[in-house]
Parts: sequence; C-alpha cells; structure tokens
Amino acid sequence: MTDTPRSLPSLSPQDRALPRLGQGFVWQDLAVGQRMRTFRRTITETDLVNFIGVTGMLEAIFIDAAYEAGAIAGRPVPAALTYTLIEGFILQTMIQGTGLAMLELVQKIHAPVLVGDAIEAVVEVTGIRPTSKGNRAIVDSRIDVFNQHGRCVMHYDARRLLAGRPEGAAAA
Repeated sequence: MTDTPRSLPSLSPQDRALPRLGQGFVWQDLAVGQRMRTFRRTITETDLVNFIGVTGMLEAIFIDAAYEAGAIAGRPVPAALTYTLIEGFILQTMIQGTGLAMLELVQKIHAPVLVGDAIEAVVEVTGIRPTSKGNRAIVDSRIDVFNQHGRCVMHYDARRLLAGRPEGAAAA
C-alpha cells in the first residue's frame, strides 16, 4: 500500500448528529424501578496510596500496613475511596454528558473494604421529577455497593439534576 496525499476529512453536520459513544442517559430514558449494574473493580494498594496522598486522609490505619491498634484486620481503605470509585463508574456510563449536579447524598457504611477487594454496585432509579425550567429533572437513585463475596458494604441514596433530551429530538 502506498501513501498518497489526500485531504483529511472534516467533521460534517451528519457526523455531528451521530450518537455519541459513552453518552449518559437523559432523564426521559430512565424509569422508576429501573436497575443497572456497574462493572466490578479490584481496589489496589496504589489506589489507596494515591487517594490518601491527594485527600490528606493520613489516618494511621490507612498509612501503616502494620498498625497494631486498628480494629479492622487487613488493609482497610477509606469509605470515601469506595464511594468515589463507584461514582466514577456511574459518571462514565450513566450520566456522562447529562449529569448536571449532585444535589444530595445520604450514605451508610455496612462493612469495611480492604485492598484486594473487588467492588461493584447496583443502581436503582427511585424517583424522577421534571423541573419547571430548562428540560431537566431531579433523579433519585439508590446505589448498593457489594464486595466480591456479594456482601453489601455500602449503600447510598443520591439526588442528581439530569439534562433532558434536546428540544425537538426524538427518543432513541
């Protein structure tokens, strides 16, 4: 195959109208009772070290692998790390480009998560309330986080503001 000079394509109006890979749900595409599952992810020592370095959570149980006074056997990670990893999955899939704001979060921790544990979550839409302005809705969801043994280690209820389908756009 020979390289011949040719002009590079430009992004056409038809290309701009193509569905965007990874685009999250607009609120009209969700339904109360709808359930989805995230991918699973193993938490590594590097995750823990990077997280405590960025956040300053320099608590002895997180920075000293041999800390004798800890009440948790193993290498525990902050619950905030578990939460943010799950939120990363949700952002990258469910609300990428459509999530406008996190409005409220109520969280409960049920069990410790350790370095080496694998976490995943089930997201259930529990409420949808269109707003009076701007083709948006307040979407409530319950997120149950599980470890590799299927044990619920955390759950939280989230209230988010989500964008709607652009005016005049048809449903997918």
